[in-house]
Amino acid sequence: MLTDTEGLERAIRSRAAARLAVDDELCGTARASGIRIAILVEGRSDVAAVVGLAARRGRDLASEGALVIPMGGAMSIARFVRVVGRDGLGWRVLGLCDAGEREHYDRLLPRADVFACERDLEEELIRALGIPTAEGVLSDQGDLERFRTFQKQPAQRGRPADAQLHRFLGSVGGRKERYAAALVNALVDPDAVPEPLDALLARVP
Repeated sequence: MLTDTEGLERAIRSRAAARLAVDDELCGTARASGIRIAILVEGRSDVAAVVGLAARRGRDLASEGALVIPMGGAMSIARFVRVVGRDGLGWRVLGLCDAGEREHYDRLLPRADVFACERDLEEELIRALGIPTAEGVLSDQGDLERFRTFQKQPAQRGRPADAQLHRFLGSVGGRKERYAAALVNALVDPDAVPEPLDALLARVP
């Protein structure tokens, strides 16, 4: 039976932030959890997308032994690998990142275990869905009118709709996380799933 994976994640994040090595208590908790794979991502919107897509495919990553861990930025990866990797909990480590941050991952992980989005995950999802479908998600979430107002701002006028939408998703705290799950849920065509997400899930377990 899996233990509280949220508590395990908090313990890992706390140790990584404090640059502390693992101890017997954390090792015991990790063994009891059944987790053996860490998926290191930059933020919580990435967690929502990875877990959401897995769920759409009838998969529960935790029950498969994988824990998705938001690091709060790619530059923290060395701290997290120290906790969960070979010299810590001994887990296998996979990574999902933005293309511009890949170098931080590649210094520590095999290239085949790192999956990079062209710009970021939100852009990948917007492109996979297309603007009409993505705007339909905004409508479902009650944000389409706000988006139309946003598009009229001087800084947004004349910009492509995908760029406007990308900026809108990041303009309010917590919005990216909420929409990551909603955009994933709107994916209908299996072939339209962003390749980095698809490839990452194919590596688990």
